[in-house]
Order: sequence, then C-alpha cells, then structure tokens
Amino acid sequence: MLFLISPAKALDYTTPPPVKTHTQPLFAGDAAELISVLREKSPQQVAELMNLSDALSGLNVARYQAWSPKFTARNSKQAVLAFDGDVYGGLDAKSLCAEDLDWLQQHLCILSGLYGVLRPLDQMQPYRLEMGTRLATSRGKNLYQFWGRQIADYLNERALADKSPVLVNLASEEYFKSVNLKALKPRVVTCVFEESKAGQHKVVSFFAKRARGLMVRFAVQHRVSTPAQLQAFDAEGYRFTPGASGPDRLVFRRQSTS
Repeated sequence: MLFLISPAKALDYTTPPPVKTHTQPLFAGDAAELISVLREKSPQQVAELMNLSDALSGLNVARYQAWSPKFTARNSKQAVLAFDGDVYGGLDAKSLCAEDLDWLQQHLCILSGLYGVLRPLDQMQPYRLEMGTRLATSRGKNLYQFWGRQIADYLNERALADKSPVLVNLASEEYFKSVNLKALKPRVVTCVFEESKAGQHKVVSFFAKRARGLMVRFAVQHRVSTPAQLQAFDAEGYRFTPGASGPDRLVFRRQSTS
C-alpha cells in the first residue's frame, strides 16, 4: 500500500537531520528542465506567476539560481525532514526512528511541482513551485501538462509490486490532479477528515492537513497494510464514521472545540 501526500510551502533547512541515510530524487533531470525555465524569469515575473510578495519572489529567484544538478548534504536535505507545513507537523518525521523512516521510504510518496514525486529520504534542494502554477514549458502551458502521465506511471510501478495494489490519497486536490487517473492502475482510497459542530460536518483546511500527517504517522507506527486497518485511526479525537464512508472514501470526524 502506498500513501500519497502533498508538499509544504514552509521549509526547514536549519534543523540538522536525525539520520544521514538519503537517496537521490528520481526525476532530477525533469527538475533541472523546470529550473532552466524558472531561471529565465525576473523577480517580478515570479511574483506575478506565483502570487508572491517581492521578498518571497526574491528568495525563490535566488533558490533557482543556486539550484544544482548535484545533490549534497550541504545544499539539500531529506524531503520528509525538509518540508515543515501542517501535514508534516502531524507526521513529525524527525521524531521517528531509523526503522520507521525506512518503512516510510517504502510506503510514502510526496507529490511535488518541481520534483514530480519524492520519496521521503530523497535529497531535496529548497524551492517554491506549486503544482497549480501555470508555468509554460516545451511540454505544455502548465505543470499538469509538463508531468503528463509520468507520475501515474511511476505510481503504477511502485504500487503494482504489491499483491493488492492500493493508493491511499492524502494529498490535496491541487496535487492529486497531477496523477493521470486514466493511466493509474491501483485502487485509490481517499481519507477525509471533518470537524463536527451542531450536527454539521465540514472539512477545515488547517485541521485536515494536520490529520493527513497524523494518518501517515499512524500507518508507520502500526505498519498498516490494508485500507481496513486505517479505520482504527483515532489520533487527536478523530473517529472513523461508517455511515458517511464508502469502500474507497473513508471519513473520519471529531467534535469541533471552537
């Protein structure tokens, strides 16, 4: 079973990684192609393209210029330890032991606008390039066209190594759209996290993102291998809700405290 999550805008390259084990990103050549396009953009063009402030556009222009096809301990960090957003706060990979990180390496894929797919221990240089960015390249007018069916083909290769191939979707809609569903072969199971209040149930982005990370952590700690095992997830008050769920859509709810 493979778990799929989105990247984060926030990055942490100051905290030393707890492990030295690392791998090389699989689509570094594609990333280099995108970097070459981004290097042609001025700070103002990057700001407009990604709706960034002048400070953030300047930072990322500098990142594109500094990006190197050679990944080292000095210019990069393992992806699951470098990302620092809400999902990664729930996962809290830096507190996992080496064996847990090895399990993650075998069962987790991180979608990325620049790198396509990252394994948790793949070295990653800092960047900002959201999957929904309309960056025109020789492959098309946006990143969805740039990646085409390449991400789906890779996920097929990974998932079909299992006897019962299942892809657990914990990614945002923006990122999951990069997976060509017509080309995708494994069964997809999506987890939904809702807050309940006065009989109403809704997805609250901040809490849902954290819950996705918590679910990955649950999978690591319990060495989950089937979708049915996910139903036992109960971190931070969430409970599986059978009445709102289906075979390929698992809904978890908790009472809102606000």
